[in-house]
Amino acid sequence: MPQPATGATPKELAQSIRDHLTYSIGKDAPHASLSDWRMALSLAVRDRIVEPWFASTRATYGGNLKRVHYLSMEFLIGRLLEDSVVNLGLDDAAREALKGLGVEYDEVIHDEPEAALGNGGLGRLAACYMESMATLGVPAYGYGLRYEHGLFRQRFDKGRQVETAESWLKSRNPWEFERPEAAYEIGFGGWIEGDGAKKIWHPEESVIAAAYDMPVIGWRGRWANTLRLWSGKAVGEFDLARFNRGEYIAAGAAESLARTISRVLYPDDSTEAGKELRLKQEYFFTAASVRDIMRRFASQGEAIAKLPERVAIQMNDTHPAIAGAELVRVLLDDFGQDFDTAADMAVRVLNYTNHTLLPEALEAWHEGLFRKILPRHMDLIERIDDHHKRRNPSRPLELSAIHHGQVHMGTLAFMQSGHVNGVSALHTELMKETVFHDLHRLHPERIVNVTNGVTPRRWLYSANPALSGLITETLGGEDWVDHLDQLKLIEPHIGDAGWLDRYAAAKRHNKIALSNWLNDTMGITPDPDALFDVQIKRIHEYKRQFLNILETIAYWDAIRQNPEADWQPRVKIFGGKAAPGYAVAKEIIHLINDVAKVINNDPLMRGRLMVVYPPNYNVSMAVRLIPAADLSEQISTAGKEASGTGNMKLSMNGALTIGTLDGANVEIREHVGAENFFLFGMSTEEVEARRAVPDHARKAIAECPELSRAISLIGSGTFGGDPARYGRLIDILTNWDTYLVCSDFADYLSTQRKIDASFGDRENWHRMAALNTARMGWFSSDRSIRDYMERVWQMEGQGDGREKRAG
Repeated sequence: MPQPATGATPKELAQSIRDHLTYSIGKDAPHASLSDWRMALSLAVRDRIVEPWFASTRATYGGNLKRVHYLSMEFLIGRLLEDSVVNLGLDDAAREALKGLGVEYDEVIHDEPEAALGNGGLGRLAACYMESMATLGVPAYGYGLRYEHGLFRQRFDKGRQVETAESWLKSRNPWEFERPEAAYEIGFGGWIEGDGAKKIWHPEESVIAAAYDMPVIGWRGRWANTLRLWSGKAVGEFDLARFNRGEYIAAGAAESLARTISRVLYPDDSTEAGKELRLKQEYFFTAASVRDIMRRFASQGEAIAKLPERVAIQMNDTHPAIAGAELVRVLLDDFGQDFDTAADMAVRVLNYTNHTLLPEALEAWHEGLFRKILPRHMDLIERIDDHHKRRNPSRPLELSAIHHGQVHMGTLAFMQSGHVNGVSALHTELMKETVFHDLHRLHPERIVNVTNGVTPRRWLYSANPALSGLITETLGGEDWVDHLDQLKLIEPHIGDAGWLDRYAAAKRHNKIALSNWLNDTMGITPDPDALFDVQIKRIHEYKRQFLNILETIAYWDAIRQNPEADWQPRVKIFGGKAAPGYAVAKEIIHLINDVAKVINNDPLMRGRLMVVYPPNYNVSMAVRLIPAADLSEQISTAGKEASGTGNMKLSMNGALTIGTLDGANVEIREHVGAENFFLFGMSTEEVEARRAVPDHARKAIAECPELSRAISLIGSGTFGGDPARYGRLIDILTNWDTYLVCSDFADYLSTQRKIDASFGDRENWHRMAALNTARMGWFSSDRSIRDYMERVWQMEGQGDGREKRAG
């Protein structure tokens, strides 16, 4: 077997690939499939990750360093092979090694199944943060669920979204190491025995949480951390007696129930059984993670009082908010602490990242269901709530983690955290004013801001080699890749016409590549010289894909009314999935596809307008779309988007933004310059005032002929043939319009026409795009992690000590 080594020449790597193909895969080269070669390369690369992984672990234990434990229901890691090759600096070696073996590197990379362990921004952020922590040498563990199927695979049937299982584990995962020694029995239901300080929980059913570890390697392989994912296993053995009696299904019932826990990301919770499974999933992964953290701490032999100095737990959203009650339980039951000490210690260990201002998205569980599934924790939450009330006698009477028959996980997470962070400057201030107003008044120092960021390794260096190559050549090396603020050093070159031509050529190269891919996969070929207008994100009413498609209809109608005019050719590109139970979002998808069918088959639109909606948007598709985008649609209703990270990736890759003053758009606009950002729409304050206006939607429709006409076209059956087809959407739009699509439409339409005029001046457009790239260095996830280290975790990283900065 090959010996571990962190680097390799092409010859050494080729030998390692051949050895793994023979001894790990059991194939010889003439009979090896593409999948066999991919597995062999993955294992050869993994060999070179193991040594820095071990070294990082030894350094953490040897230095008795503080660790961060990042708890997240989602880790949208995507494909890992290319990330690992890039971060180890093996790009050229891997290409040359495979070429010598008669295999195409790009085909091998794209053969890897995508680990769909997340839904969108939340999970992709977690993946970026894990990579940045490894790059910065922050000792860290990520904890999540090893979903058997993850997020669903999306396809369209006559324009409607259809969900099918995503089977990324159909073949062996070469990146994981099973850890049978790290297994915990997690209980549900049952009853509590005893009262007073000492209580014993007798669960009715139990599932084993089995650990699978994946190393996460940082840039240039200097540090590696662990992503530990939990899988559900049966407590009891297979019931052979029942099987032999012919009771085949019953014999495996326990195993089936255990697997259900980690089978699917976000099971539909519109039924009572679905809600019960969601709650079990959240407790399962959180409880296993807390117990694992405490086992590791105890192994160091330090006094329990040292826990906050050695352990930081970051709860990514409310899904792991039960971590507070579980930590208190472990401190009581396993470490013999009294309740007040345990509750106070939990606050010093735990931190909570809030991702939403939507009250309905701050999880709340029915008290009856919670008590049924987690009776011990229901009791503890009541005591935690009382403890908080005693510590804060001025607390408003209505402020409680348990009220109106529900357990409010956002409130609980806030009460049990030393720091609560928002994810953009605007979002953090709005948290103080809205969802956590009363708690902020009690704890004015607790809320801090850490604006999100994205890893430049995946989202610029690797995703966009045409542009990153130009940046590297311009700056004379790759120091910018882990010090992204150095991007500002390209700004003086933007005034050079020759340099700007090369920047424009990189964009056109990416647009041609996307056009070719769309031709191969969908049979359509967008014109690379058209404006590529991209909106890629989860389908939700507040993200306002509806606004975008309404404007698309208005543009189509305007072209038809005056086909001889000089129209700016556009390709409108959508990407994203709707939650299976979100009926309105699924109707919006259906409408987009119906509009696409009409427009793309209209002879008048050839060379003028095309609508593209490739199914099953994921990380790999984002890597294709983002470098090719000219325009980034960030059009959520002001005050609703916490941050956004797609806006950062697109702007970093030279797409100009059309956006509202929402989430991180505010900070992006400040950094890139208001003149290089297309602002439209109402502010947060104006949104609230507009909502108070009676019949605001109908008034907006009456004042905007283009909007009225677009709605009439939908209602007449132009798209789909049936006038009643989108009656529900029209009703929501005209009678409710919670997200103010109608009130922002006229400004959005006007701004889109300004964009048409701006795109007509290509030299100035490319200059604006290049300035976006040059000024986006602040939005690196490396900067975000440094902010967490300073403002939340109070710790230092173990990087290589370089502090190269621009300017």
